[in-house]
Amino acid sequence: MSSTNPNMINFITGNKNKLAETRAILGDVVQLSNQNIEILEIQGSLEEIARDKCQKAALAVNGPVLTEDSALEFRALKGLPGPYIKCFYSALGNDGLHKLLAAYDDKVATAVCTFAFSAGPGSEPLLFQGRTQGKIVPKRGEGGFGFDPIFEVDGQTYAEMSITHKNMVSERSKALEKLQNWLRNTV
Repeated sequence: MSSTNPNMINFITGNKNKLAETRAILGDVVQLSNQNIEILEIQGSLEEIARDKCQKAALAVNGPVLTEDSALEFRALKGLPGPYIKCFYSALGNDGLHKLLAAYDDKVATAVCTFAFSAGPGSEPLLFQGRTQGKIVPKRGEGGFGFDPIFEVDGQTYAEMSITHKNMVSERSKALEKLQNWLRNTV
C-alpha cells in the first residue's frame, strides 16, 4: 500500500452515509481518509465500471484507493437499473423506482455493492462484492439513504432498520466483510 502509512486508504466518495457505514463495518482494520473526486464513469457491467473507476481514482490521488459502486437489479426488468441506479434514482426518486414495477407481479430485487481496491497507479484493482436479495415496496421508514425506504429484506425496509441491523444484512456489509478478511491477511 502506501509507503507513508500502510494502514491508510483513500476512500473515494462524496456520500457521507456510505463513508460512515464503511468506517463502522471496517472498524479498526484500516484507517480511511476521504476524498470526493468526480470520476466520469464508463458504461458496462458493474465489475467493468468498478475497475475503471478505481484505476482512475488511484491515478487522481497517486496512491492507494478504495471505491464503491452500488447497483439495484430488478428481476422483472432483467437486471435494470443495475449499475445505473444512481441515474435512475436521480431522475425518478424512490416513488418512481417503485412505480417502474407497477405492471409486474415480480417485485424481487437484488442490491449489489462492489468495493474496488487499488494499491496505486498501475495496480490492478481487486473487487469485493456483496449481494442482498429483497423486494421493492412502497416507501417506508425514516432512516437510511438512497433506495433504503423501498428495499425490503425480511419484512423491513433498510430505512426501518437500525443502522446496526442494516450493517449486518446489507450488500455493503457483505462486500466489506470480504474486504476486511483480505486486509487482515494482507496489511
